[in-house]
Amino acid sequence: MSHDDAQRLESLLLETAQGSSTAFATLYQETSAHLFALLLRILRRRDLAEEALQDCYVRIWNKAKSYNAERGSPNVWLASIARYRALDMLRARRPEVSEYTSESGEPLPSHVDEGVDVEQQAEDQSTLEHLHDCLEELADDQRDALMLAYYEGYTHPELSERFAAPLGTVKSWVRRGLQRLRECLER
Repeated sequence: MSHDDAQRLESLLLETAQGSSTAFATLYQETSAHLFALLLRILRRRDLAEEALQDCYVRIWNKAKSYNAERGSPNVWLASIARYRALDMLRARRPEVSEYTSESGEPLPSHVDEGVDVEQQAEDQSTLEHLHDCLEELADDQRDALMLAYYEGYTHPELSERFAAPLGTVKSWVRRGLQRLRECLER
């Protein structure tokens, strides 16, 4: 996102905070596709992503006054609202867990689901642990750039702004991080 684009979104947020429905409509038109893609990546269901997107824009309308340009770009602020809404929806859909925990501190399920494939769950858990180990092997910059890009929807220019690093450097972090991650996972 260029500096001019960021300033334009800041202006639209300011006008939205002052109650301008025209500015809000323009803000929606210019940002909804990006937020929807982010929500779809997190929620993995179109219907949930559509519901979350609507909730996000209600929140944006109500909270536009709280946007502070010193704390981040408009896209980052908007993406954080979307991300938190998606995570809230995922948490709400998780099965209840008991107050008891295993020796490792993980919560134990409060009930047994007969339809659960225990072997598949063990394999999935092993894969997640392997992924976590591989992420730990990456340089901090590579890991942070990958996580922000793939889980929070940051673009390369947004990452460049966030890390105060040249765009080419950020692209290298992401590319090399993905390459190292792929190599580690194949081991």
